[in-house]
Amino acid sequence: MNLVEQVMTTEPYAGAKRVFWVVDSGSSHRGRRAVDRLAGRFPNAVVVHTPIHASWTNRIEIFFSIVQRKVVRPNDFTDLAQVRDQLRAFEDRYNATAQPFQWKFTYAMFRLPLWERG
Repeated sequence: MNLVEQVMTTEPYAGAKRVFWVVDSGSSHRGRRAVDRLAGRFPNAVVVHTPIHASWTNRIEIFFSIVQRKVVRPNDFTDLAQVRDQLRAFEDRYNATAQPFQWKFTYAMFRLPLWERG
């Protein structure tokens, strides 16, 4: 809730009619309790869950894991300007050299039980 608190108490979000929070079905924000908890604290917040089988979101999660490993760890920045500069430098390098992810999930795999997927 720390991030939500920071965002929702800052304009333009604090005064917005609605603010949509797109979340996956992780245990910390899954289900009705999470929706009610957020709406109880911020009535203008609307939770939108991604589909359970939203494999397209894995691509952005892969990218964020790369950023986490290559930019923000170790977390020894002296100030936010240094973080910004490192992220921008990484973005330039990554955009110049990035290759498509080799996505292996197929429709046939979707039909298999989770424990049988390779």
